[in-house]
Amino acid sequence: MKTRLLMVGRTERGFVAEGLDHYLGRIRHWSPVDEVVVAKSDRTTPELQRAEEEKNLLRAIPAGVRLVVLDETGRSLDSRAFARKMGDWRDQGAREVCFVVGGAYGLTDAVRNKADLLLSLSPMTFPHQLVRVLLAEQLYRAWAILKGTGYHH
Repeated sequence: MKTRLLMVGRTERGFVAEGLDHYLGRIRHWSPVDEVVVAKSDRTTPELQRAEEEKNLLRAIPAGVRLVVLDETGRSLDSRAFARKMGDWRDQGAREVCFVVGGAYGLTDAVRNKADLLLSLSPMTFPHQLVRVLLAEQLYRAWAILKGTGYHH
């Protein structure tokens, strides 16, 4: 099953890029991973930025994928439950799971409403750049659980 990370704006250099590359490289041993970046908006207000980014995101979501949208209002899953969800989709024949990480001002209802799973990584708020690394680590952890490695203990 292929994994796609759909993100608003380029990944910053430094530890964010290094962490993302580290975990995505590990995932690629088990699953193809694509990183798709849509342009971040430079509009004057958060509302206008979200609206512009919404259009870019909706155009970039492939048809027929399982869609996971990261959002603070989403459902919290522990790592084992997240791995089970990924495993269920894989076992049901899903070809691709697409994870959406919004920009600095979050996402619109139009994007949220398309989700098969609205997911919160934590009740805490994190910078959207750091969320990329946290998500990549949890994806690697999920695959490690599914493969039965000793990473998750």
